[in-house]
Amino acid sequence: MFDLFKKLMPFFLEHKQRYGWAIFMMMIGNGLVLIPPFIIGKVIDGIYLNRLTSGALGKLTVGFIFSVVVSYGIEIFWGYQLFGGRNVLTRQLRKQLMKHFLNMRAVFYEKFRTGDLMARATNDLDAISEMAGYGIMITMDSTAFLSFILATMFFSVSWKLTLACILPLPLLGYLLKRLGDKVHVRYKASQDAFAEINDEVLEAVEGVRVVRAYVQEESMMNEFNRKTEEVLQKNIAVAKINSMFQPLIKILLGISYVLAFGFGARLVSQGEITLGRLVSFQVYLSMLVWPIQSIGELINLLQQGNASMDRVSEVLRAGDNMGKAGTREMTANESVHFDDLVFRYPASKSINLNHVDITIPEGTTLGIVGKTGSGKTTFIRQLLLEYPSGSGNVTIGSFPIEELEQNQLYSKIGYVPQDHILFSRSIRENIAFGKLAASENEVMEAVRLASFEEDLSRMPEGLDTLIGERGVALSGGQKQRISIARALLKKPAILILDDPLSAVDARTEQQIIRNIQTARKDKTTIITTHRLSSVYHAQQIIVLENGRIIEKGTHHELIEKDGWYKEQFLRQRLKEEGEKNEDD
Repeated sequence: MFDLFKKLMPFFLEHKQRYGWAIFMMMIGNGLVLIPPFIIGKVIDGIYLNRLTSGALGKLTVGFIFSVVVSYGIEIFWGYQLFGGRNVLTRQLRKQLMKHFLNMRAVFYEKFRTGDLMARATNDLDAISEMAGYGIMITMDSTAFLSFILATMFFSVSWKLTLACILPLPLLGYLLKRLGDKVHVRYKASQDAFAEINDEVLEAVEGVRVVRAYVQEESMMNEFNRKTEEVLQKNIAVAKINSMFQPLIKILLGISYVLAFGFGARLVSQGEITLGRLVSFQVYLSMLVWPIQSIGELINLLQQGNASMDRVSEVLRAGDNMGKAGTREMTANESVHFDDLVFRYPASKSINLNHVDITIPEGTTLGIVGKTGSGKTTFIRQLLLEYPSGSGNVTIGSFPIEELEQNQLYSKIGYVPQDHILFSRSIRENIAFGKLAASENEVMEAVRLASFEEDLSRMPEGLDTLIGERGVALSGGQKQRISIARALLKKPAILILDDPLSAVDARTEQQIIRNIQTARKDKTTIITTHRLSSVYHAQQIIVLENGRIIEKGTHHELIEKDGWYKEQFLRQRLKEEGEKNEDD
């Protein structure tokens, strides 16, 4: 049950001064809290025995006020230290998780869904960090403070009365342990259900336009209601266990009160203790309520924290199976070579790239075409190190790509993905994402190369226009061109364009292609596309089918062959001519 403390011990040791002072001052404060009941007993005995003088009453009053004021000040001090530590732990865990998220590649994100990761980074972290503040407090209350009170009752009042009143405590401890074990299981189940509903909400919000277009609002709502009901029932299951803690504690404490009154009255009548001491004992007994209740709180908190720690640790332990990062440096913009590469996705049953062998000389353009699902995106993912490599090699210059220092490799690659990820920021910030120090002229040059100037002139605030979450305020073509501008601004040694012009018209497409040719005539460019017009200019074009290269050559060489490329070229040219005639 106390495994969570062991797991958090490195944090406590790192901040030992903060927690050392907090615990030390808490113990002093707990000791001072025990003084007022002792003084009350003295005053009652003095009055009852007619021995209380005005001088003695004044000293006792000063002592009472002093202990209350000082304990109040001490509580402020240790409260600041403890609950400040909780916030520090939350920050550290969030930074650790975020760093892990940013370092992971595709395999990791295939295992964990986004909503699940969000739940672990919020609710679970809150449950863990509670132990660094509130958890330490109730641990001290349920151990040190409880011990202080029992020792005071034992030595300053009556050991017989104390032993009689704590008889129910062992039974209480056993029952609380049994309930705590059930809390752990049920709380973990409730957190898993919460993660699922997070995913449901995220998918519904991101796909709201598709949901409406297919009139699936009611279906989505029914599914959401079902999962909400599941979360509710699992949280109720946790609440049922939690609700048993306090009544159980109150019942057993009630037994202690009965024993205290009955047996205490007998001891007073026999002259073994005074009336004042019995009153003090009753006050001390009432002070036991919170420390004993805090045992239940502690067990509950530990079990919930343990369940959450297991979930967070599962994420932190999970890697992306990419192996050890490389350390070699890229000394120049060198050629890229695929040497008999065979690759299969971890979840795939068939081979996705089959004996791919091709060299991309430095400063040339490679066009990659083929049917949907032929392996075009899979091909370029090998250069992005998104998945563990298969057999064969991908080399840049003289070294396998896995041996290159990753940050340096990525700094030399510009990437425009199919889904065109944009951020909820301004157009300027999205374009300058890979080069934050870019000047106004550099940004505008990238805008010109991406043929986005006319669209930008219609934006209400130009480059400073906010585009909404994931570019919701933009068309598909505008998103594509902003993504292209972002990659071109970086001026990378290797530019990878994954079907980047599918949402723009033919005229804009040709303008962007000409701009890229001019701006990157001495640099390597790789383009995957369904439109053959995007790769006419390429020095080398490959046709993929089922992950295998079935044709290779320049545009003119492939036209001379009676293959898929020529057939597709003729179809697309007829379509373009038909559209042109319709426009005329």
